[in-house]
Amino acid sequence: MNNFIFQNATKVYFGKGCVKEYLSCLTKSANKILLAYGGGSIKRNGIYNEVIGILKETNKTIIEFSGIMANPTYAKVQEGAKLAKENNVDMILAIGGGSVMDCSKAVSLSARYEGDIWDDFWARPGIIDFEPLPLGVIVTVAGTGSECNGGAVITNEVKKIKTGRDYPKLNPCFALMDPTYTYSVPAKQMISGSFDILSHIMETYFSEPNEDNVSDDIMEALMRSVIRNLRSAIHNPKDYTARSNLMWDSTMAENRIIKMGKKCDFECHNMEHQLGAYTDCNHGCGLAVLHPVYYRHIYNAGLPKFVRFAEKVWDIAREGRNDEELALAGIDALADFIREIGLPTTLKELGATREQLKEIADSCGISMGSYKQMTPQEILDIFEECYE
Repeated sequence: MNNFIFQNATKVYFGKGCVKEYLSCLTKSANKILLAYGGGSIKRNGIYNEVIGILKETNKTIIEFSGIMANPTYAKVQEGAKLAKENNVDMILAIGGGSVMDCSKAVSLSARYEGDIWDDFWARPGIIDFEPLPLGVIVTVAGTGSECNGGAVITNEVKKIKTGRDYPKLNPCFALMDPTYTYSVPAKQMISGSFDILSHIMETYFSEPNEDNVSDDIMEALMRSVIRNLRSAIHNPKDYTARSNLMWDSTMAENRIIKMGKKCDFECHNMEHQLGAYTDCNHGCGLAVLHPVYYRHIYNAGLPKFVRFAEKVWDIAREGRNDEELALAGIDALADFIREIGLPTTLKELGATREQLKEIADSCGISMGSYKQMTPQEILDIFEECYE
């Protein structure tokens, strides 16, 4: 194992009924709460009424911050920060998935900062030497793992840049995770969110070190869990075992534990973020299109790990194959799984045009942790191979 420092400040309350059991005590010190959520699905499925009822029982003043979109924008962050400042709120309570949580983290920072957080914390890494507004989250979608880290991906619509930063000070104070809250998530969103979980694990797994390490062992188990439980959840969306496992898989993929001692790649995320900045495509769908093609470009640079992926994750027997053939069989198994679960396989399906591809490729960040560092030209090659 390589050297590392581990920290995670988020306290997790997991299981059926956890919101009803714990929310009132977790918000005890707050009088004014900024309630952040997305497009209104929580009003249709009853979660909103349950949360509002608990908060009103303890006489909280509630300021609503709704309409957070799938790829939260910097303008939306500024809107939330303005509400928080004008109403002098004590806490943000975010109800939703990764987009709501990411936006709320940025709001918690902006509400306590007088400068431009995009310039000072997203355009480049910054130092948070003050306390952001306290944030608690109620998770309703499994996918990003945002509930247990300080990461937030924000899109600057003016600059056409989608950037993620991870600041430990932006970790939520608490995360309430009731797997039954995910039952009403539409099938496409559940599937794309679950692929995002798998992507987070693969982006960490396919990086140095290649020597035996605990992180890789954990990741192989997590990848098998995501594949197995996603299939079960597609068959029966109210399979509590499957939905609870996916929910915890999501957290484990992004609570920093598996990243310990790993360089991490995340080049697919770099590429997808810019695709999203230009097309506003679904994040998990974009990743599904890119991963197999990207891996066919880099597998020779990390051949032993791709062989291990085929054998340990997909249970592919060697049967006379050499290492290269076995590695490619593992990538083919991933591509077959993407088709099996019904995710898109081309950029054209995501709304991208050929004319955009070079501009998007030139705007992508380059990962220093990849087995093979990309160039803008090779990213363009990948985009063109993915197009149709």
